[in-house]
Parts: sequence; C-alpha cells; structure tokens
Amino acid sequence: MSRRPAPAEQPDSGTATVVGDRVLTLPNLISFVRLVGVPIFLYLFLVVRADVAAIAVLAVGGTSDWVDGWIARRLGQVSRLGELLDPLADRLYILATLLAFTAREVVPWQFTGALLAREVLLLVSLGVLRRYGYGPPPVHYVGKTATFLLLAAFPILLLADAVPDIGTAAGAIGWGLAWWGLVLYWVAGAMYVVQASRLVRAMRAGRPGAAA
Repeated sequence: MSRRPAPAEQPDSGTATVVGDRVLTLPNLISFVRLVGVPIFLYLFLVVRADVAAIAVLAVGGTSDWVDGWIARRLGQVSRLGELLDPLADRLYILATLLAFTAREVVPWQFTGALLAREVLLLVSLGVLRRYGYGPPPVHYVGKTATFLLLAAFPILLLADAVPDIGTAAGAIGWGLAWWGLVLYWVAGAMYVVQASRLVRAMRAGRPGAAA
C-alpha cells in the first residue's frame, strides 16, 4: 500500500510547488554533504578533540540548513528524496550534536532530554500516521525555524566552551538561541500531533484524506 503524504497545515501562498522524482539535483547533493558532515563532526569533537574544526563543521551544517530548500524552490528542483533528506539531515545534526555535547558537558542532560522527548513524541505520531496509510507530514515553517535556531546555537555554545575569553557573551547568545529553538521545537511537535490526530479522526469517520 502506498503512503499518502499527510496534508500540510501551512498558509496558502497561492502557488503550488511541483514535487519531482529526480535524485541527482543540487539540493540533494547539499543534503548528502550535510549528512556526511555528521560523522566528521563526531570524529573531530569526540575522538581528536579538534574543537575549532568541529565548530567549522557545525557552522557549515547549520548555515546550509535553508540553502538546499531555497535552491530547490529557486531552480524548480523540489523532489521527494529531498523532502526526506533535508529533515533527516537536520535531525541527525541535532541528535548527534546533543549527544556529543552532553558527553563532554557542554549542555546539561536536562536540555538534551527535553529535545529527545520531543523526538519520541514525533516518532509515535509518525507511527500512528503510517498505521492509517499516511507518510510523514511536510515540514512546517515553525519546525524549520526551530531547527535553524538550534543549529545556529550549537556552534556558538561550542565556541563559548572552547574560548573562555568570549565565553560569557557567546554563552548568552548561544543559550538564548537554544532555548528559543527548544520552545519552537515543541510548538512544531504539538502542531504535528494535532494534525495527526485530525487525520486519524477523519479516517475513522470515513472521510480519508480530510482534515477538520
């Protein structure tokens, strides 16, 4: 049985985005490079303790978060593979960075636990959607904003830990971004749960594909 994509709860821009099946596109290449950056960061940060290089990898991974999506829309290269690779790269960066930062005590375990709990909630929601024949819902702009804030916060927090002379200022900026990112991450998660529950209720009422 094919998976139907869950309808997106986003403002209507008045234009439709054509989603293709192409694999070899520039946005997909950028997403692949971002995925490769995850193990490179972990090696630099946890094995060789090259913090400056790890900061550079994180900064590139974070700043390129929106680049692939912008290029895809600009060049008309939006693809189904890209819609899977982009959020996958985002989540891997966030999870890998959190676990590595927690291991080296850059962030407290409570912060990591709060973000991981949101991921568990989303996994449960995705499992429910799959049970009713739906695939993952499209990424909401609130979730993209939260991801951008988190990916921007991580290199700054690492910079604050690695360079004590600017630790106070960098720490304040990094934690400001991190906490806002955490709040929006949970807001986006709640929106996905609400969307999933509406789809399930619609299916049970005999109106597949409808969202109240």
